[in-house]
Amino acid sequence: MVSSGDDVKSDKLNLAFVQLKRLLLDSATNGTDLGSSLKGIYLDIIGLSRDGDAFANDNEVMKWVEFSVSFVENPIETNNNLHKLNEDLITKTVLLGKGLEPSVADVIVYSAVHSNLIGLQKDERDKLPHLFRWAEHIQTREDFGTQFKKIVVEKVPIVIPKFDDSKLKKAVHVGGSEVGSKVKKNADAKKSNAQGSTQAVPEKAKVPEKDEKKDEELSVSLLKIQIGYIRKAWKHPSADSLLVEEIDVGEPKCRQVVSGLAKYCTPEELTNRYVVLVTNVKPGKLRDVMSEGLVLCASSKDHTIVETLRVPDGAKAGECITFSGHDGKPEDVLNPKKKQLEKITPNLFTDNNGVATFKGIPFMTSAGPCTSPIPNASIK
Repeated sequence: MVSSGDDVKSDKLNLAFVQLKRLLLDSATNGTDLGSSLKGIYLDIIGLSRDGDAFANDNEVMKWVEFSVSFVENPIETNNNLHKLNEDLITKTVLLGKGLEPSVADVIVYSAVHSNLIGLQKDERDKLPHLFRWAEHIQTREDFGTQFKKIVVEKVPIVIPKFDDSKLKKAVHVGGSEVGSKVKKNADAKKSNAQGSTQAVPEKAKVPEKDEKKDEELSVSLLKIQIGYIRKAWKHPSADSLLVEEIDVGEPKCRQVVSGLAKYCTPEELTNRYVVLVTNVKPGKLRDVMSEGLVLCASSKDHTIVETLRVPDGAKAGECITFSGHDGKPEDVLNPKKKQLEKITPNLFTDNNGVATFKGIPFMTSAGPCTSPIPNASIK
């Protein structure tokens, strides 16, 4: 949020956070006076932020300043305000702006709600999932120094549903149930009437085989999805919307991948980041630059927010993503003519908690599931 290289502004901003923390802890101060003092510090923070002059008269920013002040001027409404904020964040990663970069409004509101969030018990936290997701994102992207202790956000445990095939086994067990008996009687009757003619039977038998083949084509196991580590990223030489990344996937040589991420992040932000990518797509050139993979990203419904999937701490570059119940062998190279990738990606999405899934089955690594700060997002 602070202009890089501007040490004077950075020192002043840190001082403003110190004053803000002291003021918030001063319970002896009258509420109205405290609110007035807080507003003054918030305006100082706006002035010290990037594009501070533009923000000073921004109605949206000032709305969030007033909202932040209300926590001390009208504390009886704190619980209602937290729930309103949680609802407002259902489809947002940040309060203001179209990208993932926190605005000055996000920093101000975070400082206002911090003391209320950090002391909440688990049952109350569970009622505010979007607010805590947002708080984790803000404290990860912004440096508050030592003034605001990081809010510990518990990872939601992933329960992978198991398919109960007991009913299916009973249905196909001929003679073991009423249904099985009927199937056997019908089969015997057809055999007797046909007098050895079995032409109709094979035709019906082909139908499930066709469905099986169709399901196989749509299985996520066809994709080789791995964890990669971006060692270097730079702008595409001839396309403003594209970035080029050098990604380590545990092979002797790094892969070069072209991604349409220039609108959403800088090469510096991608460098030294772990990502999830499909590595068995057919290599090809994008605007004359070779690409040997596809970085998977979560995207909001209106496509204004796009971010690479987050890899859990402890997972390693080169590790393959697994999906419970899908243990097939991936294709060596996907066949573009079969449009396998196009058929599978519509079933990739994040759930309500931001966990990346295929038809609700989590993207699993040795260290846990891959996630995104964007819930209910498409992945491609």
